[in-house]
Amino acid sequence: MKKHVKYISLIFLVSFVVLFAYKMQLEPLYSFSLRFNDLNFKYQEKKASSDIVFIKIDEKSVNHFGRWPWNRDILAKGISKIDDSSVLILDMVFSEPTEHDALLAQSLEEQDNSLCGFFLRHKSSAPISAEQVEILSDSSLERLSSQLGDEKVFIEGNEAEINVEPILSSCSLFATFSTLRDSDQLFRQYPLAFSFKGELYPSIGIQALRMKYNQDLNRDKPEHFILAGHELKTSSHGFSILNYYPYSSYTSYSFYDLYEGSIDKEVLKNKIIILGITEVGVGDMRATPIGMIPGPLIHATFISNVLNDELLYQNKKLDLALIIVFLLLPLIWIFISEISLRIMVYSGMYILLFILGKIGFIYYNLYIDVFYPLISLILSGIASEVILHQAQEKQSKFIEGAFASYLSPVLLQELMKEPERLALGGEKKTLTIFFSDIRSFTSISETMDPQKLTKYLNRYFTPMSDIVMKHHGMIDKYIGDALMAFYNAPVDVQDHARLACISALEMMEELAKLNIEFVQEGLPPIKIGIGLNTAEVVVGNMGSDKRFNYTVIGDGVNLASRVEGINKTYGTNIIITEFTQAIIKDEFLTRPIEKVRVKGKAEEVLIFELLKDTPLNQEKVQDYMLARDLYYEAKLDEALKAFENLGDDPLAKYFIALIKTSKERTANE
Repeated sequence: MKKHVKYISLIFLVSFVVLFAYKMQLEPLYSFSLRFNDLNFKYQEKKASSDIVFIKIDEKSVNHFGRWPWNRDILAKGISKIDDSSVLILDMVFSEPTEHDALLAQSLEEQDNSLCGFFLRHKSSAPISAEQVEILSDSSLERLSSQLGDEKVFIEGNEAEINVEPILSSCSLFATFSTLRDSDQLFRQYPLAFSFKGELYPSIGIQALRMKYNQDLNRDKPEHFILAGHELKTSSHGFSILNYYPYSSYTSYSFYDLYEGSIDKEVLKNKIIILGITEVGVGDMRATPIGMIPGPLIHATFISNVLNDELLYQNKKLDLALIIVFLLLPLIWIFISEISLRIMVYSGMYILLFILGKIGFIYYNLYIDVFYPLISLILSGIASEVILHQAQEKQSKFIEGAFASYLSPVLLQELMKEPERLALGGEKKTLTIFFSDIRSFTSISETMDPQKLTKYLNRYFTPMSDIVMKHHGMIDKYIGDALMAFYNAPVDVQDHARLACISALEMMEELAKLNIEFVQEGLPPIKIGIGLNTAEVVVGNMGSDKRFNYTVIGDGVNLASRVEGINKTYGTNIIITEFTQAIIKDEFLTRPIEKVRVKGKAEEVLIFELLKDTPLNQEKVQDYMLARDLYYEAKLDEALKAFENLGDDPLAKYFIALIKTSKERTANE
């Protein structure tokens, strides 16, 4: 229970930390997550829309016309080659007047759909005038602004950098170039609009689509917008996640080719054309998940994403659910005890998520954050494994300390692998129960002082206990001069009855050697009786939560104890019940004695003497069985003679006494 409380408390703490870090976008985790999820673009094979054409002022153009900026009449001539059915986007701002502005303004006026941009800034060296603001306001999103009312969705800009007159007046519409970097300075998101001077202005991409479709941007519901039937899902600040294409898939031409008229006019007809700069040193290069690309291609990417319905969207609830799932995944330790198997499950689950994340990205434009679930799994997994290791180590030390004196090292190692077997409570299980007891111990104890008696008993119990443990038995307890043990618990032992019999026979041999030492030392020899019974009993930890013993209870235990005591009646050393005999069968040398009714048992139980398998004992058992058969056939005289021929056999003496008593009773009658 303590382990569960400790585990739950730590997992709760880890969960709070991870969820807080995710929600607050704490660094450096947030930047790591962005870069980690950028791996999605490595598998991206979609192509940018062919309806978007990028006319680039590149090295080829600069080599011909000279370094940028050029005389604006050059741009005017190039723009005049563009079909007026297309939407022309100028991805540049002409903020300083020149003598050729009128020519450029004229070429823009001749274009039915020319789109000029302006940059929003925190500060501007040349604040715009009221007249300029009025010109810009014709391009604002009035309908969307009325739908939002007082709701603040889009980011607000303070100042702007715009085109000079007469270029400003010659453009069909205006829009903002501005976008924002993520915390690692990469561009991954694109704004739908910005608020400026009390108006809502669309981004270049949105304005280009409005012009192409002659339709307005509407909000369907929070974080969900519609434009010409295309869905645009955004963040709470009105930013969409860009789905970048391989750089080679963007359609682009050199401005020089446009200027010279070498581009087929049909190629530029009814297209969205972006005119921008790529030449090194003057170009607008931006860092993105696919590397450095010209800034105009960020607008091209957004427009293509909308046209192809390929904008990425992120389901925050799904991300949170995945984080929680992987935070709680280490709870499988309740069902899986092997750490190697748990690690396989951890790895398999995350690999599955990683694959599903890639499938969702590639085929469904679903942006699944697979970084925070990984961090959740790592932190939660480490925390739980540390707790489990500490708990298992503590439990192992407890088990080792508690059972090292009662179990063999082999069984102890097996038990430490499955400590749950030692939970408070019991289970029904078939065991072979062992009892041994020293004969006439009271008389022996009266001849020794306590210290000498203790040493004497220890010399006896040590080899006897070693024999039990060697044959995979567990010592239950020492009861004065008695020893109680059982086989097949707490660890399963398949041939427990056989091993118990081997133990009993070895004890008698070891005791014979020990008695030689005792006699030589002037100590009294020890005689013991052993009783074995195989039965279904209850085995487990009995007691309270704070103090308990691993032991066995049941009628089968009592029977084994009674059988051990019956040795005194027959003068035997080892007696087993018919239930143990049924399991060992002919594997050991045994001989039946008779059915007895022990105290506490209503039914009679047939008992057997267990003997060492030697030629002499085999002959003795054979002669004994003949005599016993005569006895049960009521041929008492023949049986008496046969038992007397067995000589100094304790069982023979027992049956001789029975026969004589029976004959005397018959004679008296």
